[in-house]
Amino acid sequence: MSKAELHIDGKKIELPIVEGSEEGKAIDISGIHARNGIITIDPGYSNTGSCKSAVAYVDGERGILNYRGYPIDQLARKSTFVETSFLLIYGHLPTADELSAFREKLVKNSLLHEDMLHFYDGYPTTAHPMGILSSMVCSLSSYYPDFLDPSNPEHVECLIPRVLSKIRTIAAFAYKKSIGQPVIYPCNSLDYCANFMNMMFAVPSEKYDIDPEIVKALNALLILHADNEQNCSTSTVRMVGSSDANLFASIAAGICALWGPKHGGANQKVVEMLQYIKDNNLNVKTLVAQAKDKNSGFRLMGFGHRVYKSYDPRAKVIKDMSRDLLAKLNRSDPLLDIAQELEAIALEDDYFIERKLYPNVDFYSGITYRAIGIPLNMFTVMFAIGRMPGWIAHWKEMHESSDNRIGRPRQVYTGSRVRDFVPIEQR
Repeated sequence: MSKAELHIDGKKIELPIVEGSEEGKAIDISGIHARNGIITIDPGYSNTGSCKSAVAYVDGERGILNYRGYPIDQLARKSTFVETSFLLIYGHLPTADELSAFREKLVKNSLLHEDMLHFYDGYPTTAHPMGILSSMVCSLSSYYPDFLDPSNPEHVECLIPRVLSKIRTIAAFAYKKSIGQPVIYPCNSLDYCANFMNMMFAVPSEKYDIDPEIVKALNALLILHADNEQNCSTSTVRMVGSSDANLFASIAAGICALWGPKHGGANQKVVEMLQYIKDNNLNVKTLVAQAKDKNSGFRLMGFGHRVYKSYDPRAKVIKDMSRDLLAKLNRSDPLLDIAQELEAIALEDDYFIERKLYPNVDFYSGITYRAIGIPLNMFTVMFAIGRMPGWIAHWKEMHESSDNRIGRPRQVYTGSRVRDFVPIEQR
């Protein structure tokens, strides 16, 4: 095994080098503190590997994202969300029989307990759907108290289809409640994405026709969001799960992490920015110039990524898909025109090129969700539904790992040194 050497105060410390199946290498620092009383510090964990994982591979420099070895563009164009979910969770593409059995489990677990419908009545109309989603997913644990042991394979196998299926029902019901419409129960004859669209947009008083082009686009969108390695929300699911918290609690924590505008909420911010540009008839070139000025207060949303330092491979697929979908639906969207103009100007600007600020997955996903009919406040919820199989896969992988330990980062203390307590009358 290759080793690295660390020299501190005249002492030499040998550290093993761990090699992945791709080109990645990592220096194993896990034993430094026990042997030498030293820790490393890495704010934001941008250079720290928290685990070994076989779920997804990202090469940010070359713009590569693979799920279990399969390129993301192939899956988005050729697979379905249910099939990709099986791949992520179980590690291989399913056979016809395996896929049929998995779909059947999702069908049988789509309903919510009727008592949970009363929960929605307690939320104010101003409640954000992400807050409802997180609360409701965590509440699911109350209905399955005998299936919460993460070390019991039978429990895990029961919970996987439950949370993956019910997440879309919870989301659709939340939307229906927010607009004052009756909830539409799941329909067992529809596939995963068509069923979700029906629960979102059907009403009892008239027939709702499900457009196959929209269903196809939704499948691709969810696939593109299904996993992206150790991002903030996935790391949160692993961190919470490392305490042996049940799957529902771990997923609920991941939803909360995804809610932030620096993570899953970014696609909503992109559309809000594009809408602001349109409503105020702003000049795109002027805005690009403002984005380069730190004192302008304007931030160009949807550009740059913590990992991808070239064009986000997911953004490439979504850009083409958004344009194609609008054409097939015989619609136009001025926000897409503005987005394409912004991209064209930015990608020819040295400022963006030097800083490797390319469009990310959020830049075009919101426009595609608009074309499908998803309301703005549901964009991050859609991200959460898509990310569900990735969260489950990582939670499952962690518990099956032989080196699973409770997450417990260290710190470098910078506070006051020891001091004596002073009674209040003497302060």
